Amino acid sequence: MSQSVTSARRNISSGGAYESVFGYSRAVRVGDDIHVSGTCAPVGHEDSDAETQTRAILAIVEKAIAEAGGSMSDVVRTVVYVRDMADADGVARGHLEHFDAIRPASTLVQVSSMLRPWQKVEIETYAKVVA
Repeated sequence: MSQSVTSARRNISSGGAYESVFGYSRAVRVGDDIHVSGTCAPVGHEDSDAETQTRAILAIVEKAIAEAGGSMSDVVRTVVYVRDMADADGVARGHLEHFDAIRPASTLVQVSSMLRPWQKVEIETYAKVVA
């Protein structure tokens, strides 16, 4: 991941192809706040179930938050989008592995589609780094 830095804002890039196409950053840190963009499982997870995709997504999120100077324990909110509510239990298991002790506020929403047809889950994450 790479980053651009200003005095008040730090953009974190994962180098994903869509960052330059859509004009966004994987994560942005402003002050103590870290906002991680909606993140889906990367290529290579085409045959993965929703639980496996959730684990892959949260590994990407964890790396972005760490690069921004935070940790998963700083996460205060997640918004989880699923294509099929039948996948909710698997998504919950993957989410719990990362957040069992942290317990961020969280929302689960069903959507009609994702960017790629094989993607089952997308997760937005918000963290507050407290010194």
